[in-house]
Amino acid sequence: MNRVVEPELLDELPPHDPRAARSRRDLRRLNRVMGHPRIMAQALAAALNGHPTSRIVELGAGDGDFLLRVARRLAAPRQTVAATLVDRLDVLDPEARGRFDRLGWRVDSEIADAIDWLRRSAGTTADVMFSNLLLHHFQPEPLAELLRLASCSTRAFIALEPARARRLLFYARFLWLLGCGPVTRHDACVSIRAGFAAHELSSLWPNREDWELTERRAGLFSHLFIARRKG
Repeated sequence: MNRVVEPELLDELPPHDPRAARSRRDLRRLNRVMGHPRIMAQALAAALNGHPTSRIVELGAGDGDFLLRVARRLAAPRQTVAATLVDRLDVLDPEARGRFDRLGWRVDSEIADAIDWLRRSAGTTADVMFSNLLLHHFQPEPLAELLRLASCSTRAFIALEPARARRLLFYARFLWLLGCGPVTRHDACVSIRAGFAAHELSSLWPNREDWELTERRAGLFSHLFIARRKG
């Protein structure tokens, strides 16, 4: 199935539209069903390989719920973790900061498009940078630029995306059983068609000889990409 990138309804809705709010709640539920907090926590632990971390960046962080669920699954940090949540919309849950504080995480939010933020932050290095359900929104050329910019600003990069497979389009027909609304049901099919397979992200990563790349299916529905700088 060829990759096709189309607009998603959630991206076109004002952030405080009730349909958008419902879709964000749906996405929280779908992340749990797909096991994304668990998969990302395991990938983060593997990328860090036992080394302590002090700075994490999430691109397309949304309301912060996903990173919070990942943080709860990681071992208690030996030092305060500084996390930067980047999203083009100001939708960070106001109560999230207190929850992060109790876990030993200090959180800052940046309201910006991911590529624009990476351009402005060139030269600032994170221990780990990651995204969840973000990269499939991009056409090949801007996606390649995002990955190139990320490679200049982190020691490890992780992306968790929809797997692109026809059978998943069939399963998406039944999202109403999970209580998902019409926006989410539409966007799920768009996301699957724009998802990834094989080594498509690895092929776009720059300076591959300097990086250890892993790209594979993760769980039943997802595609995982990890780039870790050698040495």
